[in-house]
Amino acid sequence: MKKLRKPVYFACGYNTISLGTGRSEFHPKKPRPGLEEYIKEAGQGVIAQISDAQHIDEGIISNFIAARFNRQAHLAAMIPMIDKALVHKPCSRVEGACASGGLALSNAVRSILAETADVVLVIGVEVQNSVKAIYGADYLAAAGHYKAERKSGHAYFFPGKFSDRAGAYYEKFGEEGAREAMAHWYVQAVENARTCDNAQEFENKTSDLLSLGMKSPNPKGFVDHLNLFDCSKVSDGASAIICASEEGLQKLGIAKEKAVQVIGVGQSEDDLTKAPEDLTRLTTTKDAVEKAYQMAGISVDEVGVVELHDCFSITGILALEAAGFAEYGKGGDIVKNGDTKRDGKVPVNTTGGLVGYGHPTGATGIRQMIDVCNQVTGQAGNSQINMTNERPYGLTINMGGNDRTVVSMVVKKAE
Repeated sequence: MKKLRKPVYFACGYNTISLGTGRSEFHPKKPRPGLEEYIKEAGQGVIAQISDAQHIDEGIISNFIAARFNRQAHLAAMIPMIDKALVHKPCSRVEGACASGGLALSNAVRSILAETADVVLVIGVEVQNSVKAIYGADYLAAAGHYKAERKSGHAYFFPGKFSDRAGAYYEKFGEEGAREAMAHWYVQAVENARTCDNAQEFENKTSDLLSLGMKSPNPKGFVDHLNLFDCSKVSDGASAIICASEEGLQKLGIAKEKAVQVIGVGQSEDDLTKAPEDLTRLTTTKDAVEKAYQMAGISVDEVGVVELHDCFSITGILALEAAGFAEYGKGGDIVKNGDTKRDGKVPVNTTGGLVGYGHPTGATGIRQMIDVCNQVTGQAGNSQINMTNERPYGLTINMGGNDRTVVSMVVKKAE
């Protein structure tokens, strides 16, 4: 695996609120921010942290499916509305289902490496609380192979797909232990979200979270093997960050101690038109993470904080195994014994992940990077964990579809 040919950095992240059910600001019958408002808030939140927006050479925006949820395409041309300095700057939009944000980050890294830019503004956005959930589930099915899978798929398409994964995992490794681990994943997600005031579950006051997580699935009302608490919520929001060269950091007046350096990037795709061969393994995730480790020249034992793609609780457990934190079939064990908690061996999803923070689809990969950056540089506020010299690296895993597009990155504190 080739190394990056020059240093590349991320800094100055900004997340909007993840808005949806659970937030006091959310009411389905009251007006709410749209794409324009979220893009502008996130972009201006980043620009407020730099010396001059004129130094931004390029813009990249990630979004999954605004053309359906909001009847709005051509999002790259919304970047210039953020600041007049961005007018006539080259901008592009990327899409890779739920991995859209990760793809935007990797594209920004490539622009820096190609020396076509020293500073790239990367924005992710999604507004999905615009239609009823059952219609939204149909729109989101476009992240699978719609032509072959939609008619035979569950009405709640992706919950159905990952319910199938959970069922296969139960059959192979036992339902009782897996179900308990998934409940603990929910508990951990909400507890972490309570430390982050932008998180969708920040205001969750439930005292007995484990009982909620242990509720039996209701196949008549939802899917066979997941309950509602196993699922990430429908979310609106945006995230933005700067990707820069060393020269770019200097132009922007960003101190290195507030930035992270990218040392490993792994991207992997599998055939969208074919079903996964083994529902109990995330093989594309495993490939992407291994590529990131190899480029970075590190082992899993050196990772000190992880942001992984837990669109459902079972996905989080499968991702732990795919990334090497647990043996095959043992991912639930390290969740139940506390290894993934804030004070555990390797803290995971410290602001709640997709289950706790929320999942504004096109923004999620960027939000993951922002949270890892904040942890590694000691800027995570109430969500801060204890990073150690033995485990100084941060890892992100952003997955699109049913483990079909995955972007993983390894970062360290800039020196």
